[in-house]
Amino acid sequence: MKAKRSLINLAFGLISQGLIIALGILIPRLLLVNFGSEVNGLLSSIGQIIIYMSLLEAGVGTASLQALYKHVAGSSKENINAILSATSSYYKKTGIYYFICIILLSVIYPLFIDSSIDKMTIMFVILVTGMGGAINFYFQGTFKVFLVAEGKSYIDTSITTLINIVISGLKIIFILKGYNIIAIQTTHFVLMIVQIIIYQIYMKRNYKWLDLKVKPNFDAISQKKSVMVHQISYLIFNNTDVLILTVFTNLKVVSVYVLYNMLFSVLDKVISTVNSSVTFALGQTFHEGKEKFISLYNAYEVCFMSFVFSLFTVAYIFILPFMELYTSGIKDINYIDFWIPTLFVIIKLLVNARATSNNVINIAGHFKKTQNRAILECIINLVFSITLVQFLGIYGVLLGTIAALLYRSIDIVLYANKKILERNAWMTLRRWLTNIVLFSLIVAAAKTVNIYPTSYVSTIMSAISVLAISAVIYVVVNALLDREVYHYTKDIIVKVVQKQKQKRKKAIST
Repeated sequence: MKAKRSLINLAFGLISQGLIIALGILIPRLLLVNFGSEVNGLLSSIGQIIIYMSLLEAGVGTASLQALYKHVAGSSKENINAILSATSSYYKKTGIYYFICIILLSVIYPLFIDSSIDKMTIMFVILVTGMGGAINFYFQGTFKVFLVAEGKSYIDTSITTLINIVISGLKIIFILKGYNIIAIQTTHFVLMIVQIIIYQIYMKRNYKWLDLKVKPNFDAISQKKSVMVHQISYLIFNNTDVLILTVFTNLKVVSVYVLYNMLFSVLDKVISTVNSSVTFALGQTFHEGKEKFISLYNAYEVCFMSFVFSLFTVAYIFILPFMELYTSGIKDINYIDFWIPTLFVIIKLLVNARATSNNVINIAGHFKKTQNRAILECIINLVFSITLVQFLGIYGVLLGTIAALLYRSIDIVLYANKKILERNAWMTLRRWLTNIVLFSLIVAAAKTVNIYPTSYVSTIMSAISVLAISAVIYVVVNALLDREVYHYTKDIIVKVVQKQKQKRKKAIST
């Protein structure tokens, strides 16, 4: 059942991300052409600030997930309702606080930003962009947490994808029709209300036993404050760069950073979809036995790293050719820079290569025990980024993020392996090093071939070819070095296939 749900989550996630990626790449291009780099930088800057407001959630979601895994695996409806009741109580308060913060931001932000854009326009853009988040927390945050814990994240993915496609479609139409930026951003707010209605209908039809009015179990999510410390760390190395560039440079430089980050974030979303598709299985298996969990974890770590390095190998090879095509005709600032994608790839590899170890920490609930390490990561990032941006500009903030990640990524791997899995961390570090060597060899080989496509079609076709070759190389080499993982993974796939064949035979016979 877990393997099947993981595959369903993965399939739905990848299909939805494919659609969202296509639209997500098109819209910034249209904004740049029709409104210029300053508007693109403004929207990105506002978006990053609004992301920080998710800290108001105070770690409730992750703490609730960790508490739910055990009870979902045991089908304890009473305990599930008690945990979700506590989660709902916190989320409703968060929605109210979020609403107040959006109002304050819309008034204060325009006063401190040096921009040729009208201040009233900025204020209304913040309001219509941010209100969706307040509604999301208040009405549907609890349901999302429950579906993820149950292994049905594909439901959330399907609803979110449908709404995002409609939002993106309307934005494209509004941009081409010449509507102003306020009207374009309003589409998100309106359709968030539609999303809430769909969610409410689904949950009432499929989970009639859910009762958020029972006595809440606040003790079950008592680690939420420690979780929040980790969330602050995560948000800092993901979003501080834009804020620092907004303060110390200008919105055009912000636009350059955001455009590269957008393209790499496309891969982040795909990777996140794969990761979240399996996390529930890891979470439930953790409570079923250590040996069983470690076998599953090893298989996932090897497969996940091969997947991540394959994607970023292709990204690094094709990012500059794609960027030249994407920014053709835009002359207000230069978007082509060799060092920016190099630094971005280092960041993304450090973030994603530690993801599996970080999952172990979250599943085991070691939030409080590792919070001081997360705080140190924040300090390193801020100190280095603010100092280096003065001398190196956009390179400075990227180097600051790398400095923090070098410390924290290694620390996470060491902690997860020694403290939770109770084994030598060399196994994970060796997998890192193996994939880094393969990455370097494939990139070097690509340079000797001189791959440099000159159209979108040729770029996509070349990228697919290189991805296929790279994936085979990573999978084969990692399988040879981890024979036990190879056999374990093969057995799981064979069992899933056999079960599906048996179900088909039964269906035909009946």
